[in-house]
Amino acid sequence: MSADKLPVLPECIFQTIFESSPGSLLVKADIPCFTILAASDTYLEITSSTRELVLGRSFFEVFPDDKDFEDETNARKVFTRVVKTGHKIDVPTYRFDVFNRATQKYEVRYWSCCNTPIFDADHKVAYVLNTVVDITGEVQAKQAAIESEKRLRLATEAAALATWDLNLKDQQFIYSPRLAEIFGHAPETKMDLAQIRCQVNTDDMRDIVLKAFKEALTTGNYLYEVRIYWADGSIHWIKTQGIVLHNDRHEPVRMIGTILDITESKRDAIRKNDFIAMASHELKTPLTSIKAYLQLLAKKLLPTDDSFVANALSKAGNQVNKMTELVHGFLDLSKLESGKLNLRIKAFDINKLIDDAIAEINMISTSHIIAFNSTGVIIINADKEKILQVIGNFLSNAIKYADKGTRITIKSEVINGDVKVSVTDEGIGISIKDQANLFQRFYRVESDKMKNISGFGIGLYLASEIIQCHKGQIGVESEEDKGATFYFSLPLADQVTL
Repeated sequence: MSADKLPVLPECIFQTIFESSPGSLLVKADIPCFTILAASDTYLEITSSTRELVLGRSFFEVFPDDKDFEDETNARKVFTRVVKTGHKIDVPTYRFDVFNRATQKYEVRYWSCCNTPIFDADHKVAYVLNTVVDITGEVQAKQAAIESEKRLRLATEAAALATWDLNLKDQQFIYSPRLAEIFGHAPETKMDLAQIRCQVNTDDMRDIVLKAFKEALTTGNYLYEVRIYWADGSIHWIKTQGIVLHNDRHEPVRMIGTILDITESKRDAIRKNDFIAMASHELKTPLTSIKAYLQLLAKKLLPTDDSFVANALSKAGNQVNKMTELVHGFLDLSKLESGKLNLRIKAFDINKLIDDAIAEINMISTSHIIAFNSTGVIIINADKEKILQVIGNFLSNAIKYADKGTRITIKSEVINGDVKVSVTDEGIGISIKDQANLFQRFYRVESDKMKNISGFGIGLYLASEIIQCHKGQIGVESEEDKGATFYFSLPLADQVTL
């Protein structure tokens, strides 16, 4: 059937079809009024209007143009161009202030519009079919994303953070100008991933960066601190933090994150550790002299059989021992944090070391019953003095936090190629909340039961770091008022006899 023989629909049928169409409005091409002739239900719903309010009225009487948008998306200009050119014009985003009858207020709405000319028998534009789709949600979401990105950019700039984005498939590396500055270059410097990695300390790249990268592919979190070298040879420190993004098949495809220059804080920490080391070292000599004088005095006054003097000298000796232990702890702390804690690895019997630790603690305190049943010879490769320090710390804490006369049990057992050493007391116990932080530096449990117990919170931190340096595990199991068990595990030596 040819176009000129198409049947003419009755007006009532046309009206029914039109009113059911999505977002449509028919306006007459009577410049400049553009009288509204028909409106679909969807259009009326989108514009919060009724047919009684729009039909027979000028389009711009019903929907006034926003004076702030006098550009090529202006409705009057668009309709006029459609009539004069006879061409369809699309407006991807068009803003309207629509009156909401429910709130009695105007609301900003955004539409995507299509304006199609309809010709009469003389091939002149007689009508304009205006169809709209409400895209307010999409526009607002985009605006929110832009605002969020702007705030993030301002926050990263204020915090002197550099941002980066790594495509794991093709190794494409995108970064903010701040990253080049952190690596000692001008902001506009172009750098690839290989150049950046070349500035990282070789040992840190092997032991920290590559290890963190492999762990991130499994855990999804990327975090490390390393040394980098600038072109002038100066050493700087950076902290990198990021996450791994996966595709629909749960395959890692991208890593995004930030880099922060932490050089000043690291230098402050080094200066602090140097001061602690110097002060602690200077304290060792007078403490050694005081301890020697107390021993000489106790020996000289032994024949007097004066119980008060003997008791006073004993207490003074105990205080000197505590002070000496504290000084050694601070020395180890400064060495540990400056990377100067050297391990002297050798093979020895861990059970023999436990016996030595018990004998040493019994010389200081006999207030508790310490029970240890040796299970024969168990050989490990480790720093004997450092492991003795860990066991001694566990025993000291057990004595400190358990009532006098209670039992302290030490066990050593071989489990899956590791030796596990545990110290169990019958003391006040530790809450679940505090257990998570016990091995942090300077952490102290805040409770009425512990407020009168002295300490700086470095013993367990040092013990944890020592065990981790040995590639071992350390932990605690406890309930409040039911005692605690501190334990560590270390790999067995390859040989079982000395």
